[in-house]
Amino acid sequence: MKRGLQGTKQEDGGGTSSGSLKRSRKQRRDAELDEEAVHWECLPQEVLLHIFQYLPLLDRAYASQVCRGWNHAFHMPELWRCFEFELNQPASSYLKATHPDLIKQIIKRHADHLQYVSFKVDSSRESAEAACDILSQLVNCSLKTLGLISTARPSFMELPKSHFISALTVVFVNSKSLSSLKIDDTPVDDPSLKVLVANNSDTLKLLKMSSCPHVSPAGILCVADQCHGLRELALNYHLLSDELLIALSSEKHVHLEHLRIDVVSENPGQQFHTIKKSSWDAMVRHSPKFNLVMYFFLYEDEFGPFFRDELPVTHLYFGRSVSKDVLGRVGLTCPRLVELVVCANGLRPLDEELIRIAQRCTQLSAIGLGECEVSCSAFVEFVKMCGDRLTQLSIMEEVLVPDHRYGLDDIHWEVSKHLGRVWFPDMMPTW
Repeated sequence: MKRGLQGTKQEDGGGTSSGSLKRSRKQRRDAELDEEAVHWECLPQEVLLHIFQYLPLLDRAYASQVCRGWNHAFHMPELWRCFEFELNQPASSYLKATHPDLIKQIIKRHADHLQYVSFKVDSSRESAEAACDILSQLVNCSLKTLGLISTARPSFMELPKSHFISALTVVFVNSKSLSSLKIDDTPVDDPSLKVLVANNSDTLKLLKMSSCPHVSPAGILCVADQCHGLRELALNYHLLSDELLIALSSEKHVHLEHLRIDVVSENPGQQFHTIKKSSWDAMVRHSPKFNLVMYFFLYEDEFGPFFRDELPVTHLYFGRSVSKDVLGRVGLTCPRLVELVVCANGLRPLDEELIRIAQRCTQLSAIGLGECEVSCSAFVEFVKMCGDRLTQLSIMEEVLVPDHRYGLDDIHWEVSKHLGRVWFPDMMPTW
């Protein structure tokens, strides 16, 4: 009986010893894991800054409440150099608005750190007014870039012009090194552009201001005359003039890299002025590598002044239906053409026009055709003439008309052979 009890005690003792050993091993493993684990509160500020830059603003704000180190990173000036304000009315917009309390905190603590700022607003007047209120408070900052982006009209155009100009002038006066300005669809005017030039003429390199009805050709000419470092310019055709092109071609002016012109008809039958060929020639001589991008939104009977003389356009987009006659003139007058997009043409095949473009436009590398018609034989000949320089070839299947030589089943083999890569026509989604 005693031997049995002693045996039981020995077994119990052995079990206790084994359990203690397992616990000590587990504790050592836990200690080693603790040593190897990342202590997030001790991350270097540079690493935190890099992480915070990828976080949405609201998540960034929540993260700043974790500990003092993260809160300090949240307020580092480097984090606020680039910022986008999203302003909308929740009932009428899909945008996720920047929280009002965060906006107040940003203006209070980080206004002088902002350098690259954009505003994305919906179509409501309230959102545009909120953007102007923020702009008017940026008195202690010197912006390098400013973008006002309306996701839909009317937005800024609904504001009283004086209110908008007053807010914009605050930025123009206080920002002595503004290099990029995007103010499409806004009520900016000539006097405000003079303020811009007076304070930022040495630094301004990019100006985008399409659909600004209160600006005159004289206003944009003032910018070109004074801002000799301007490299990119986007504006409506009604602001384009011979004088502007001559100013951009002066010896004092740097080589322009990108000129975008929107040719838009607000009413059928609208009249458009003509730009002299000599003015375009001066532009090409001064900036031989500049890109001239033209978007046409005209009715067919409004193309009269265009494509009569040689035009140095490189990227050409037709947003409305364009006639065979106009496309034929494109092949004769646009030797620098690199990209051509035709959204619609009609029911008359564009065989001859396409072949002429391939012959004359020797730099063409991208083409897109929508609601048009081209015979399969003419299309294959076009691709054969252009060869592998066609890096972008977007043709809807409905555009191609089968003929005696090629059908839709075998055209992709012929086109692929001349392109040097596999190609298929685009398909219209069925949903």
